[in-house]
Amino acid sequence: MARSDPPGPRTIAYVIAFLSVFITVSHASDSEALSKLKDSFTNADTLNWNQSTSPCSGNTSNWIGIFCSKGSVWGIQLESMGLMGTIDVDTLKELPSLRTISFMNNSFDGPIPDIHKLGALKSIYLSHNKFSGDIPKDNFKGMGSLKKLYLNDNMFTGNIPLSLLGLTKLLELRLDGNQFEGQIPNFEQKGLKFVNFSNNRLEGPIPESLSKMDKKYFAGNQLLCGGTLGECIKRKITAGAIVGMVIGSIGAIAAIAAVLFVFRRKNDPQFQSASRKKMLTKVPSEEVKGYHGASSPASTHSQGGNKTKQSEQAGLIFIRDDVRVKFDLQDLLRASAEVLGSGSFGSSYKAVLLSGPSMVVKRFRLMNNVAKEEFQEHMRRLGRLSHPNLSSVVSYYYRREEKLLVSEFAENGSLAYQLHGNRSADRPGLTWPLRLKIVKGVAKGLAYLYKELPSLIVPHGHLKSSNVLLNESFEPLLADYALVPLINQEHATQLMVAYKSPEYAQFGRTTKKTDIWSFGVLILEILTGKFPSNYLQQAKGSNGGNSDLASWVKSVVKGDEWTAEVFDKDMKGTQDAEEEVMKLLKIGLGCCEEDVEKRLDWKEVVEKIEELKDRGGSSSGRHVDYDDDNESYASEG
Repeated sequence: MARSDPPGPRTIAYVIAFLSVFITVSHASDSEALSKLKDSFTNADTLNWNQSTSPCSGNTSNWIGIFCSKGSVWGIQLESMGLMGTIDVDTLKELPSLRTISFMNNSFDGPIPDIHKLGALKSIYLSHNKFSGDIPKDNFKGMGSLKKLYLNDNMFTGNIPLSLLGLTKLLELRLDGNQFEGQIPNFEQKGLKFVNFSNNRLEGPIPESLSKMDKKYFAGNQLLCGGTLGECIKRKITAGAIVGMVIGSIGAIAAIAAVLFVFRRKNDPQFQSASRKKMLTKVPSEEVKGYHGASSPASTHSQGGNKTKQSEQAGLIFIRDDVRVKFDLQDLLRASAEVLGSGSFGSSYKAVLLSGPSMVVKRFRLMNNVAKEEFQEHMRRLGRLSHPNLSSVVSYYYRREEKLLVSEFAENGSLAYQLHGNRSADRPGLTWPLRLKIVKGVAKGLAYLYKELPSLIVPHGHLKSSNVLLNESFEPLLADYALVPLINQEHATQLMVAYKSPEYAQFGRTTKKTDIWSFGVLILEILTGKFPSNYLQQAKGSNGGNSDLASWVKSVVKGDEWTAEVFDKDMKGTQDAEEEVMKLLKIGLGCCEEDVEKRLDWKEVVEKIEELKDRGGSSSGRHVDYDDDNESYASEG
């Protein structure tokens, strides 16, 4: 056999040239694919993907959210960026080295993408989006390399797809926080280390292969049994009847019925249809639909507002005695209901009582680490608060896995809806006098919280436009305040606005000025009409901290220069008030200072805001209806 000669210099040069061309083509292909992927998104302006540059240089990348290996795109991680639109799977197929994708904490909706086309993926993270509908049973067929699959906190329905059983290398699976129903399939993968099926509608016995896992991974499924949940009972009648037979208590049936009430209403097509009419397009759906209940000043500022005596009716515990109409769980069950939306902590429902006001029932699922006594004491504390600019909790229902908080309905919805909803002839944009009125009302409510809750570092903790409700006269009512001590810490740091502040991003802590930062961002949102996208980012570990909105305003406004570009084009009534508008803008920027030491303190903020007028010569307090009896709350803050 003849021995082949070693390749000569010319041959080596050809090989090097070929490899160079191949690598260049590969880079161009990756760049082109990523650009097409970006085009499938909406609200993707923050992505610095430039097709004229290569996404990968060896194992590094200067493109946001791109991870490389050996000069090719290996992973895509676009989390907490407010992305919407579609995830173009066919384009992702053009990235042959792709092994992991993460689109967590965005606003993608609709059916699950056809991810079975990406058979080489090892990990998929689609948590905390708005994906919905049934997942086809063969959706994961052929994905033999998949090790981690996170689909939690979406709105998936139907049965758990059986194709998951064929994922032989599966190590971690999260399906919690959806609406899956039916039984849990028999997962027999020997390497499966972690699963979570909690807070769905699953039923029947837990498979033997999963029977030794902690019961918290199955909690929130009313009809699941077996394993660590305890022995199964044959269920041939309703869950409420079984509870009644086991406990022998009519009161227990009513209590469970209250929980079932919110589940039934949540999935009634008639009420879902009504809810969809309020869907907005300019901001993420959870911010627009995240309507929370509100009390009107008439009900929250009466003589009996400071009483703390509790009255209990069939499981509901009332923490206020100045409620106009008392009701029990049966009244709620008989009420017509409507799904108002889903916010950071749970879903909200409007219940119209047969006789009396409309109430809002809000379901909280992220408080299960709080002891019952601690929860009840905090509720009593909130019940003692009384101010015209607070939405007061009227009553609550306690259950280990979830809580129901009941409050009164606010006629004009949330500030987020008023700012970012679709405009129409009967719903024009908020005028400058109304916006200033709302800012002053929020300042008063927040000042009251600072005064009455001095032990809390952040007395509100979750101040944003969807948590500012507007009553029939557009008086602002703060909602979801003082919940930091109740929300599970791991969820609070991911979801609550206080933990998206610069000081938490930089130092991992909040301060007494953290709520001031949130208030500043809210002021800028009110004036610009733009949604603060940094609220969608993960808290610690993100590149967040500094408000994107504040940075944009600073880039547009130069000194005292008046510019129409920065202000909401739908804001009318600024004639003869340009100077006042600019003053409020500067107050907002002063509240948003990254350096806590340079940030305005609360007393200074209140004084500056109270000096503002809605036009050249008239105070906003005199120009619109305003409760002058409570002016002292702001100055005492």
